Amino acid sequence: MFLNKPVEKSSLLDQAAESVDQSILSTQQVANDALEKLTQAMQDLRHQAMPLVERGADSLRQTTHQLCVKAERATESTADHIRHDPLKSVLIAAATGAALMALVNLVSHARDRH
Repeated sequence: MFLNKPVEKSSLLDQAAESVDQSILSTQQVANDALEKLTQAMQDLRHQAMPLVERGADSLRQTTHQLCVKAERATESTADHIRHDPLKSVLIAAATGAALMALVNLVSHARDRH
């Protein structure tokens, strides 16, 4: 009778250890499955995002090119205007400078009062 108790305890310990091992394996399997699903979801997301990124980059390139062309045209137009009517261009520049200086004086006087 005393001999059966250690065997029963050993058997219970073996069963508990086996149960723990099974739980660990089951948990590992669940974690591996979740990791595989997450990996697949990340790959799918990357494949979906790449065309959006490429479209955004293309749009940015086109907009940049258009702005460069417009700036170049404005520069050429200004240079042509100055070449064709230099006196008028100088008078416009002087008037613009005077207006800016008047504005700066108004702002600085208003700031000094407060």
